[in-house]
Amino acid sequence: MGSGPAAALATARELLRHHPLVDGHNDLAWEVRRRFGGDLDRVDLAGAVAGTHTDLPRLRRGGVGAQFWSVYVPGTLQGDAAVATTLEQVDLVHRMVRRHPDDLELALTADDVESAFARGRIASLLGAEGGHSIAGSLGVLRALHRLGVRYLTLTHNVGVPWADSATDAPVVGGLSPFGREVVREMNRLGVLVDLSHVAATTARDALQVTEAPVLFSHSGARAVCDHPRNASDDLLRQLAANGGVCMVTFVPDFVSPRCRAWTLGLRAEVERRGLDPDDAGTRAAVAAGYAADHPRPRATLAEVADHADHVRAVAGIDHVGIGGDFDGTDDVPDGLEDVTCYPALVAELLDRGWSQEDCARLVGGNVLRVLREAEAVSRSSSARRGPSTARIEDLDRA
Repeated sequence: MGSGPAAALATARELLRHHPLVDGHNDLAWEVRRRFGGDLDRVDLAGAVAGTHTDLPRLRRGGVGAQFWSVYVPGTLQGDAAVATTLEQVDLVHRMVRRHPDDLELALTADDVESAFARGRIASLLGAEGGHSIAGSLGVLRALHRLGVRYLTLTHNVGVPWADSATDAPVVGGLSPFGREVVREMNRLGVLVDLSHVAATTARDALQVTEAPVLFSHSGARAVCDHPRNASDDLLRQLAANGGVCMVTFVPDFVSPRCRAWTLGLRAEVERRGLDPDDAGTRAAVAAGYAADHPRPRATLAEVADHADHVRAVAGIDHVGIGGDFDGTDDVPDGLEDVTCYPALVAELLDRGWSQEDCARLVGGNVLRVLREAEAVSRSSSARRGPSTARIEDLDRA
């Protein structure tokens, strides 16, 4: 490594010692559930955890100052099962924090993040991924907020009765009347509206309704890689007007046009064989042979930086962040192999001419501003009205 890149990397590491890097999305909690049954006696996060992108020593080496831990549950779970499993995932993150008090500290506000960082702890925030987690109940939303959840992704890969997903057939054309009420109640509570995974129609409806800035907690720029999970330039401009942040993700299919094309080719091959392209096991079985003739391309750190550059160019420096989605993807870009690699991304941006102040906004300053503004909206909204008792069956009655 030459003196230029070495100097940029040293500058990046020093910057992360003074400015908390707030990553928007990490799925370690689901990995702990999937592989270890949620039993923290079976996995030592204070040591190296093989087969994951994340553990405490690597978070330290990566300069992570705060993490939104996803309390994800799959969309195949609905109703009471979705709520119960979400609560178990919330409980798991709380147990992680209690078990490692020298490393992790629960954070409920932007001030909490900064005070935990000042004490040398990794601030731990919670994000619920998918509106199925509230099972159509604003009471459940309020309960999750009391347990520390500070963003809700309105949908995951499948739609919910009140909001359309980017990767499912539309049902309501964006947000239903109840979906709009969910957004208003999130504003009143101070739960950030997360637009990753939602259809563009849903995102536009949410931006029309919300009084507070919103997030894309782990999405890229669609102009750079044409995937429905990414934000179009039109949405990025609306996001800037809203004051929100697009937190650039590392998922190869969202990052690299070459990876996206390969996945579409695999899907076409599955369909050609008369099989179900939406079945993960089927895709995996076909992928092994498909890759022999069509080697799977590798996404790169530079391509992730391209997304950050593009979001900055379209929305502005105040509206870009980082949401890696580590442990939520089976593949990662070269150069971003795990949570130790954030300094390398910051160094790449410094090499591209980003100032240290720009990078400080990217790594955490922007999302902390969004949190603070959402907290202010919550205070004013709560003073004007009490908890909503609206029910989906009343508002969305045909």
